[in-house]
Amino acid sequence: MLSHVTTPQDLDDRFRETLAALPAAGRRRDPADPVSDDAPLTGAQVLDLFDAQVTSRQLDLAGRWLRSFGEGFYTIGSAGHEGNAAVAAALRPTDPALLHYRSGAFYCVRAAQVAADSASTADPKPPDAEPPDAEPTDSEPPDSELTHAERSNSEPTDSEPTDAQPIGSESPTGGFAPYVDAARDVLRGMVASSQEPVAGGRHKVFGRADLAIVPTTSTIASHLPRAVGMGLAVQRLRRLDNAGRRTGVGSGAVPAAAPWPPDAIVVCSFGDASVNHASATAAFNTAGWYDHAKLRIPVLFVCEDNGLGISVRSPEGWVEATLRARPGIRYFSADGADPVQTYAVAAEAAAWVRRTRRPAVLHLRTVRLMGHAGADAESAYRSAAELAEDLDRDPVVATARLLVHAGVATGEELLARYDETGWQVRRLAEEVLGEPKLASAADVVSALAPRRPVRVARAVGDAAARASGPGAGARAEAFGGKPPELAGPMTLAQSINAALADGMLDHPQMAIFGEDVAAKGGVYGVTKGLRDRFGAARVFDTLLDETSVLGLGLGAGLAGMLPVPEIQYLAYLHNAEDQLRGEAATMQFFSRGAFRNPMVVRVAGLAYQEGFGGHFHNDNSVAVLRDVPGLVVAVPARPDDAAPMLRTCLASAAVDGSVCVFVEPIALYHTRDLYAEGDGEWLAGYPEPGAWVSGHVPIGRARVYRVGSADDLTIITFGNGVRMSLRAAAVLAEEGVGTRVVDLRWLAPLPVADIIRESSATGRVLVVDETRRSGGVGEGVIAALVDAGYVGAARRVAGVDSFVPLGPAARHVLVSAEAITDGARTLLAR
Repeated sequence: MLSHVTTPQDLDDRFRETLAALPAAGRRRDPADPVSDDAPLTGAQVLDLFDAQVTSRQLDLAGRWLRSFGEGFYTIGSAGHEGNAAVAAALRPTDPALLHYRSGAFYCVRAAQVAADSASTADPKPPDAEPPDAEPTDSEPPDSELTHAERSNSEPTDSEPTDAQPIGSESPTGGFAPYVDAARDVLRGMVASSQEPVAGGRHKVFGRADLAIVPTTSTIASHLPRAVGMGLAVQRLRRLDNAGRRTGVGSGAVPAAAPWPPDAIVVCSFGDASVNHASATAAFNTAGWYDHAKLRIPVLFVCEDNGLGISVRSPEGWVEATLRARPGIRYFSADGADPVQTYAVAAEAAAWVRRTRRPAVLHLRTVRLMGHAGADAESAYRSAAELAEDLDRDPVVATARLLVHAGVATGEELLARYDETGWQVRRLAEEVLGEPKLASAADVVSALAPRRPVRVARAVGDAAARASGPGAGARAEAFGGKPPELAGPMTLAQSINAALADGMLDHPQMAIFGEDVAAKGGVYGVTKGLRDRFGAARVFDTLLDETSVLGLGLGAGLAGMLPVPEIQYLAYLHNAEDQLRGEAATMQFFSRGAFRNPMVVRVAGLAYQEGFGGHFHNDNSVAVLRDVPGLVVAVPARPDDAAPMLRTCLASAAVDGSVCVFVEPIALYHTRDLYAEGDGEWLAGYPEPGAWVSGHVPIGRARVYRVGSADDLTIITFGNGVRMSLRAAAVLAEEGVGTRVVDLRWLAPLPVADIIRESSATGRVLVVDETRRSGGVGEGVIAALVDAGYVGAARRVAGVDSFVPLGPAARHVLVSAEAITDGARTLLAR
């Protein structure tokens, strides 16, 4: 019977044979009784788990069936992992969950939990019911937050009978009914239906906002750092006091409500192979680090260990040894083929995390049936004996065996239930086949990164009104009685510092964090003094790991905060860039905006630091940022641009959920002069709130400087290139050449309309790109000109395709003002 790979037919045949051979128990057990002596679950509850497991199994079989005739596009299934149904039952439906791709049974249980809660809360409450805004007590959580078992084991009420639906009643489809919606969701994902409730046909994921299930990409372990960030945010939102730390010292701004209850725990599942991934290591280390520092992270990691990562085996004992060795993370383990044990251990682990607010890991031993995915030929790396052993540990069979031995049901009754569910799932599959798919590129990208510039501008105006109105007193107090507009001309670093302070005042949920940002104020002093003004709960240092810094930001944004993490140097971003690409930028895309992770990532970057060297501190590579769809990339060059651009990024994050990267040119942080030493031409005053609206800088709009007649040449640049180009333009002006210098300000999206307009005005374009010639910003500018049909002359001055070397050697590979002048003369001579 067994082929070289566990096929759907193999699995179905073995299941039928096993159930048919199960001997009936000597007596029938009341489903309301425990399924066995001292078991934490009743027979009815285990039967519910069986129905969820069977629904998941039938969905896997349907996925292979759909694929067989080209109508299914996803065949990674949950077969062998259905024990996670008991994990879901042990949790509250309000506990946010980030699930890996073998979580079908978990998803079914969570959907049924939420549906049951919705039905119960729809009933009118008696007159003496507790008011809806009453605070729950520690000993008695509100009914909507009880676990599946807590609800079933609670005292009976008139509207909530405890007797389970008996097997063989008038409704043979009753076992599948609670899971219809979940099954339809999963099938829609398999066929890429645009009506799928989360991703809308963009990807097959487990996620739904009303289920508190956050969709994750299939990148191995990349969601674990986010889970840690969510746990940290849940705790910080819970602990932040009402004396002004959270409310912006009385600024009048209202903090956003946290999306989950204050005692929620975060659940994150992953496979055993993911244990070895750098992202997982970062997440475990961060959770343990915070625990060691007595800062609480209520996260339950669930490692579903089937012993394989596609074809690569996890060495015997390695996963347990690795998980047990994680400092600060309590270890629990269970057999995923035993639903009672799995439930008991999962409930114990969840209760421990909820009570102590500390991280734990549940090591759930599972098997993998039907291979990694539909195209996986297991015969290349597994023996028939191994496959047979896994079939013997089929968790759905194990649950069925428990029910039959306990006398809750017979094998025939369970098989009838299995067949009825299979028929219903197949019927649903045929229904969703006819649903529409995404019909255009516009449909695909509609959820990627919404832009509502009018609302963003309005948000900036509202912030100005609060700063000059109800929040004026708090603002004066925060700035020590001397607001920044009265402080005189500022450097770039000082302007950013002041804008961050104004942002903290206006956004109660905003937090600034990263390496060295708190006590020290950052390597360059940009965040100096902010912790003293706003407290350690809102300005704090993190451990030195960029993946974790971004993961904390991702989780905090999802939890309702407005995170502003700092990456100390641009070169340090590259070891963590998947947190931006695979997690941050995809969140709205894969959830149609139901979930979002607003974030403004500050990065000290680019080159030209004097006396401080090497490519780790002088990195001029931004290609990885410009390649991420939907990401906003800002590069302020001057102090009078930095503050309004930062305000725009914060407003865009708050309004549209944007993920913004704010690249700050290190070499310009403390620059004061432009043309000659002591001229102070690179300093600028900080605008008062009344000028914020008129000085608003929309995303994707450039700034133009006109030198002389400005009719002969257009220089398009950004960052350090702005200062060098203005110096070059001054030299050219002495030669009678009029130049307009265009500061892009935004590298993504590029200000294409401004580029075309200013280039067409002169017909000669010099693109000054301090990044590299290959993969640099200049390539995008030239492409925009070509696409628009520009027919004038164009030339590039760009950095050499090289890392930035130490000391004076850097001058050989970086753009200089002299090179810009020479390039302009060459262009003008054509």
